[in-house]
Amino acid sequence: MATRVWGSATPSMRSIIRPSVSAVRVPLRTSRRGLASQNAQQPNGAPNMVVRGLGAAVAGAAVYIGYSFMKGDFEDVPHEIKAAAEKQMINLQDSQEQLVQEKRSLRSPGVYMCGSNVYKVVDPGSKDTNVKTPRRLKYFNGQVLRDLKAGEKAGAAITENGDLVQWGKGFSEKEFKPTKTLVGKDLKSLALSENRVVALSSDGTVYSLPIAKEEQQTGPKTQEGSWIPFWTTQSPLSYRTLKPTLGFGEKVTSISAGQEHVVLLTSSGRVFTAAASTEHYPSHGQLGVPGLTWSTRPKGPVDLCHEVTALVGSPVSKISAGDYHSLALTKDGRVFAWGDNSFGQLGVDYDSEQTFRDTPFALSLQKLYRRGLYAVQATNIAAGGAGSFFTVDAQRVLGPEENPKLVRDLGHVTADTWSCGKGIWGQLGTGRWVHLQDSPAKVKDLSGLAEYDEVKKQLTPIRLRDISVGTTHVAAVMDNKSAITTKTTESLDKSRDFGYDVLFWGGNEHFQLGTGKRVNFSRPSYIKAPSEVSKKDEPDARLQIMPQHKGKVDKRSVKMEQRVECGRHVTAIYAATV
Repeated sequence: MATRVWGSATPSMRSIIRPSVSAVRVPLRTSRRGLASQNAQQPNGAPNMVVRGLGAAVAGAAVYIGYSFMKGDFEDVPHEIKAAAEKQMINLQDSQEQLVQEKRSLRSPGVYMCGSNVYKVVDPGSKDTNVKTPRRLKYFNGQVLRDLKAGEKAGAAITENGDLVQWGKGFSEKEFKPTKTLVGKDLKSLALSENRVVALSSDGTVYSLPIAKEEQQTGPKTQEGSWIPFWTTQSPLSYRTLKPTLGFGEKVTSISAGQEHVVLLTSSGRVFTAAASTEHYPSHGQLGVPGLTWSTRPKGPVDLCHEVTALVGSPVSKISAGDYHSLALTKDGRVFAWGDNSFGQLGVDYDSEQTFRDTPFALSLQKLYRRGLYAVQATNIAAGGAGSFFTVDAQRVLGPEENPKLVRDLGHVTADTWSCGKGIWGQLGTGRWVHLQDSPAKVKDLSGLAEYDEVKKQLTPIRLRDISVGTTHVAAVMDNKSAITTKTTESLDKSRDFGYDVLFWGGNEHFQLGTGKRVNFSRPSYIKAPSEVSKKDEPDARLQIMPQHKGKVDKRSVKMEQRVECGRHVTAIYAATV
């Protein structure tokens, strides 16, 4: 069981009590109800000077009492300080309220969505143009999904048995409710471009089909194989398969799409790109092939797959695509970027004469830290819209002429989050509103965090478990699940674990942050958990993401977890199979 250090302070308060990397953090959790109300009153996390002063005082008291507890001399703590700190201790009633919303989420898996509903993506049966707080999409009640992606005009999901479901006016102006389309392909993940769905099957086949139902029905049909030898049939809808040149035993394992392109990652760590738009050919260098344009493309299909040869020799472990740029994380911890740099999303200087780079290059992560004092390795990447995020582990090493006996934090690992690109809506999470950020900026509220691991008996860094980047907003799930007891269980009814903290920030012009108010956040902030209409007296609790657990679906025991997906002005939280 890990004692959570920061989970119950608002981002602004954490910035007050954050010590140096060599200091021990405060292993105390505050009242959760207090957090929810405080966060609702101060969505941008900007307490006044009085609150800052009180926060610093309580933090100091907490450190003193925490130290006294460990020494066993708590009785010597002055009564005034003890009383102030006790208010910051865990409140069992508030914890129960937090577990109420978690148990409800576990017992009734499904999809919650908020944001723009002009195209009937968030709630197909509602006349609301915007859905202000997370609302259940009734079609998916009681379902767990393999994947889900949502944009402003259309949504798509893969069911538990691998079928594709589509909805929204971008899919059909007349029948925009969820409808199964591509079935029987054992799909496992998908990506949305401007007007196409790209789906990956379990056997590595990549399907590309139009989002619009009419184009699926009227477009050219593919001849499909049959279980009967030498017998083929015509597919019921129009689709294409993307066919990269693969080696023996190699297959595509991951996909990510921008507005006009798709990036493919293979089991050998190779990267391929292809056009993924019915109307436009990628023209911002996002295919990662030097000099490739519509006029210079090789003969063959428009969506011919091209290997990104600049990455040959650097096996890739993860890919991520923004609207018109791409990122790749190598197995040795480097980040490569290519494509559009109109807003500095590649993390290098903006050049008005050359706004994109069609040759992948490695970001210089070492320059973000004091040279010679830290060993730097990237651990995660995420791209979306015109923004890029990457997380870095920076380990303190012995610098030139340093005496190891005098370096107190030698070997200490700091987990940091960096962002670059367009931040006019605050989506970079740095607390600033900037039109262009072409040098990576640290997201301080998600950097330098740590918790005390009572199993390992040491402080460990808190990293991001997942990050989803939409066009104007972002969500981050922290890897900090805590438990009330030391006993571990996957049982739905017996588990008393808390979920993962999830924070949102960025544009809220369509209420996609789920706060119920049209206020943008420039720093990561908590939101309230969705309430049930039938339970108006249900206590408030902040939203958390459910970790892996076993739940009941149609009387079956299914292993599942919750995931967050940020799209174009839309947010979805769904139960996913694992």
